[in-house]
Amino acid sequence: METPLVVTDFLEQARNHYADEEAVVGADGDRFTYAELGDRVDRFAAALQERGIEKGDRVAVLDPNTHYHLEAAYGAMSIGAVFTPLNYRLTSDDYEYILSDAGVDAIYADYEYAEKVEEIRDEVPTETFITNDTERVDGEWESFDVAISDTDPDYDEPEMAEDEIITINYTSGTTGDPKGVCRTHRTETIHAYLMSIYHEITSDDTYLWTLPMFHVNGWGHIYAVTGMGATHVCTRGVNADEVVDAIREEDVSFLCAAPAVLNQLIDYYENNDQPEMSGANQVRVTTAGSAPPEATIRAVEDEFGWYLKHLYGATETGPLITISDAKRLIDDENRFEIKKRQGIGVLGTEVRVVDEDGNDVPQDDETLGEVVVRGNQVMDHYWNKPEQTEEAFNDRVEGYYHMGDLATVDENGMIALRDRKKDIIISGGENISSIELEDALFDHDAVADAAVIPAPSEEWGETPKAFVVPSNGDAENPPVSAEELTDYTRERLASYKVVRRVEFVEELPKTATGKTQKYELRKREWEDEDRMIGEG
Repeated sequence: METPLVVTDFLEQARNHYADEEAVVGADGDRFTYAELGDRVDRFAAALQERGIEKGDRVAVLDPNTHYHLEAAYGAMSIGAVFTPLNYRLTSDDYEYILSDAGVDAIYADYEYAEKVEEIRDEVPTETFITNDTERVDGEWESFDVAISDTDPDYDEPEMAEDEIITINYTSGTTGDPKGVCRTHRTETIHAYLMSIYHEITSDDTYLWTLPMFHVNGWGHIYAVTGMGATHVCTRGVNADEVVDAIREEDVSFLCAAPAVLNQLIDYYENNDQPEMSGANQVRVTTAGSAPPEATIRAVEDEFGWYLKHLYGATETGPLITISDAKRLIDDENRFEIKKRQGIGVLGTEVRVVDEDGNDVPQDDETLGEVVVRGNQVMDHYWNKPEQTEEAFNDRVEGYYHMGDLATVDENGMIALRDRKKDIIISGGENISSIELEDALFDHDAVADAAVIPAPSEEWGETPKAFVVPSNGDAENPPVSAEELTDYTRERLASYKVVRRVEFVEELPKTATGKTQKYELRKREWEDEDRMIGEG
């Protein structure tokens, strides 16, 4: 028997079976049962329809991890609108591009970030603007709470098919313009199933939102945690003492955290007389991407008493495609070595490491190849970018999404990232285009040439570093300081993209055709590391 997989079923499952159980602990302290959450979602769905939003229209959500984010997302998807979450760390120019590119019809924006949208509202096609606190926002914005209180919970639910696009997640690529990753009901649903399995989510879990909900829809946890009837504990940001307080007070059992967040928690633990790091429940934590150092894993597991899992993926892949939590392969002697690897492919997912001819590399843990993947959780396509879609799926091997990461494979088929093929820097879990940073630097009169690469960072895993040829050709006495160039990029780019380190050089290494050899710069910068990719 075949039934369509649609994401709205996750909330329906929870409200049908756990109506009176706590669904959400809001960042503002408000608490909602699944019946109450469902009612607010229904009312927001009806309010969107009253404002002319229809199936297929795009609804953007710009919000930290609050209950409004969950309500706006499910409200939009309930009427078949395409949920389009926005990174709250971007600039107004970034929002202008995304809202225009996606043709966003309505936006819900948290009061803290609405100003960035207000600055460009006359330049975008968006017509409906909703926020959670109109008193703290300039311009004509509607109140979320007033809208749902003035609206009955009845709305016209359209028929939805599992192959229809239900969410667009924008991600930074190797060029300056973000790409919209289109994901269907089917890809989101199957990915949520995988997350439920590999994160062992159950109805009595309490999940703490330190991972941004805008990141691939919170790695699918807006679906998985909801569908299992577990409790969401929301946060407005990551502050170590508040995170630890929430874990203890709410008896948190599960959270996700980038290596940089784990390091913040370790610093807090060491500087505050090693406080208790859990409540009544055993804590599981998942980190992602480039591996955390052994010292981080040791502190989290041996000092905090938590259980750590390490997964790997990308916005385009759900993200989950591999996980290091292969318990039958782990013992006391190899625990840290295995947990630092990206791991083995998850169920229903074919993960390969291939050479330039598309052939699988030997499982010798030495031969480099590019990671390629296919599975039911992989994106459908890039929004309005057919050429980039074609390349992403057919560069070395036809029909596989190409991750842009270089890895080795061991005798058990476990992959380990060693380098990055793309001009992407991943700092604290955020994708940063090195080309975008170079473009910003080139606009400065004192910069004759520049190359930006990832440099090792204990806090962030890797951080942008610029090698700059000054306009006067004198690396010892450039006409601009490193601090001035850092400030220059800060004025033009989102805060997390700022060039943190600058080294003046007389020339950049070039090929015979004049192309900058970034590989040589990376090799020099990472010579003391065992891989040329960041460990947070």
